[in-house]
Amino acid sequence: MTTIDYYFYSASPFTYLGHQAIVDVAEKHGATLNVKPVNLMALWAISGAVPPAQRPAVRQRYRLIELQRVADFKGLPINKQPAHFPVDATVADCSIAAIVAGGANPLAYMRDLFAATWANEQDISDEATLTALLKKNGFDSDEILTAAKSETVAAIREQNSKDAIAADAIGVPAYVVKGEVFWGQDRIEMLDHMLASGRSPFAP
Repeated sequence: MTTIDYYFYSASPFTYLGHQAIVDVAEKHGATLNVKPVNLMALWAISGAVPPAQRPAVRQRYRLIELQRVADFKGLPINKQPAHFPVDATVADCSIAAIVAGGANPLAYMRDLFAATWANEQDISDEATLTALLKKNGFDSDEILTAAKSETVAAIREQNSKDAIAADAIGVPAYVVKGEVFWGQDRIEMLDHMLASGRSPFAP
């Protein structure tokens, strides 16, 4: 069975915009999504990217247009400048890692978590927000959040970040199939084509 390594940061708008699409492509091809939250700052330190507020004004303006354009194309709601962004998504990321470590499926929770910032004006650094979303998706919020704040789960996220860097993931979301990295939600169509055609992975 094909595995897709799915690298993401919970506060990333493009992770939000691409989430359902990558879930759908994985289901279409019977592929397994290997869900791997990362420390985005660690990836950017290697790839040379900087947070939106530190980018040239022309790039900041274009980003706001792109968020609206992609959301409109996909039929998703978007707050281009949400009330709770930038936000520390460390515990949110680790709550997903804790669910995975416990052997459960986090995908529906991830959908709601990503939408919290970019569609619903919720603060994902607030444990009350995480608690409500976890309970909505049938998880024991106390158990998951306790695990999310453990050294064990922190080490999982750190290793995911190292794995993403080793795979040449420039940022998030990034999807890796057979060693080939697809960076950005706008590359999901190309990933779909790779799986449909059965082509071999490309290399530098």
